Amino acid sequence: MELRRDIAAAIRRHRPEIVITSNYHETFPGGHFNMADHRAVGLATVDAVRDAANRWLFPELGEPWSGVRNVLVLASPLSGHAVDVEEAFDRGVASLRAHKAYLDALGGPMADPETFLRGAAEEAAARLPGSRLATAFQVIPT
Repeated sequence: MELRRDIAAAIRRHRPEIVITSNYHETFPGGHFNMADHRAVGLATVDAVRDAANRWLFPELGEPWSGVRNVLVLASPLSGHAVDVEEAFDRGVASLRAHKAYLDALGGPMADPETFLRGAAEEAAARLPGSRLATAFQVIPT
């Protein structure tokens, strides 16, 4: 509840129309198991969008915000939409590289962030004609 409250507070404060969150499903596309912390944050975010719109929940956080039109779930096995990320791709790689100790401990395909992200981005780009690098989302209308 504390995590949902904090996310609902941010939604009420910033009043977004779109909220992006991590995959809350048990698996990623391709069947790889998702991590518990990714699932917890993703589900808490989806719930917090509803919470932020409900005046009876967390009234101390101020006026409700029901203006979120869609929740976009990154890396969902139910992804049906894609967004071109070619312009921002190198920044994404640099961001993931900043987690070096964590990635080194994971090993496997995550050990090389550029290769890992490029493969996923090229696969997602197949959903977006004319794109070379994309990221895929599950879209949840609210």
